[in-house]
Amino acid sequence: MLGFEWPWFLLALPLPLFTRRLLSAQEPGQESALRVPFLEEFRYRTGLDRTVRLRWPLWLATLAWLLLVLAGMRPQWIGELVEIPVSGRELILAVDLSASMQEEDFFLGNEAVDRLTATKQVAGEFIERRVGDRIGLILFGEAAYLQVPMTFDRRTVHTLLNESVIGLAGQATAIGDAIGLAVKRLRERKESNRVVILLTDGANTAGAVEPVEAAKLAAREGLKIYTIGIGADEMLVRSLFGTRRVNPSTDLDEKTLGSIAELTGGKYFRARDTEELEKIYALLDQLEPIEEEARKFRPRQSLYYWPLAFAFLIGVALAGLRRSGRIGG
Repeated sequence: MLGFEWPWFLLALPLPLFTRRLLSAQEPGQESALRVPFLEEFRYRTGLDRTVRLRWPLWLATLAWLLLVLAGMRPQWIGELVEIPVSGRELILAVDLSASMQEEDFFLGNEAVDRLTATKQVAGEFIERRVGDRIGLILFGEAAYLQVPMTFDRRTVHTLLNESVIGLAGQATAIGDAIGLAVKRLRERKESNRVVILLTDGANTAGAVEPVEAAKLAAREGLKIYTIGIGADEMLVRSLFGTRRVNPSTDLDEKTLGSIAELTGGKYFRARDTEELEKIYALLDQLEPIEEEARKFRPRQSLYYWPLAFAFLIGVALAGLRRSGRIGG
């Protein structure tokens, strides 16, 4: 149905009449001090009767004013009632962008990809499934940054995760700072179920806060942290001396990640390949299920630009006719 955001703007409708009444108090024979091109008296140029005033430009000017008032009332189309499930959960994804995330020990299909690319693929699908959750995104390296504040806009979170690049936050890993930033952003929402999912492939090598101390603070604030250690256990590396097997995850501090999860009531997961990472995010869906409490709203689409555009076109047409001499005083 059609509605108006500012219906009180209709009070401006008689404004031209009031203006004309006020400006009419002048000496006989004098012209008005205010000359409005499309509201002044228009006369025929035929030579037959120059005192006969044109009426149609005045009607067009009146129509333009009516359209301006209509635009000022902010008309909008109000759609059908829509229900959106709202879980009451505040969920923050904290993703490691340190240099080690460029290790290509994951596969998407048959193509070897780096750890961050695999994370974007799997975490992006997880984000799209979190209907009803308010989601935030923290990116961390040498420091932690809030990339997306808490929002229901899953598309924006997904897009900004995809736009992240390795090294954007520095080369080292500040796990403690990432947890501390998450606590800071969530501590004021104590009425909600607050969850942090932290993904890293290394150990804490930077930052001002120790991860375990940050986890203790998170536990006091009632935050639950799920940690994911990412990276293969072995991969083949070719060199001048042939092919050898190496462990690309030697820097992964599983003990600390496990302690963080245990202190906060969460769980620690190990993702050695893309399939395990997908299973972990699927399991997180089960551990933190979507609740079906719904919030109702009506979508609204603004329509003010239509009457505004027509009023502008009428004004341009009247001004052009007057300038060309076809109408005038």
